[in-house]
Amino acid sequence: MPLPAQVKPLDYYLALRYKIVLIPEDDGWGAIIPDLPGCAGGGDTIAEALEMLEDAKRGWMSARLDKSHPIPEPTVSDT
Repeated sequence: MPLPAQVKPLDYYLALRYKIVLIPEDDGWGAIIPDLPGCAGGGDTIAEALEMLEDAKRGWMSARLDKSHPIPEPTVSDT
């Protein structure tokens, strides 16, 4: 099923720079993208958490596009 005209392709969203928040945990690290609610990853190291987050981001965005739901673009902050 083709995407509605206003929806951009997955590669467009994957190329955007979203803010990532790293969270120290008892057994490793968590990582979230605040602009993408529910998109999270985790691992024993920061690198592993970021790798898992990248996989989660691709899946999160693909699922949204498959259902023709909008994907928020990164918010811009003055800080």
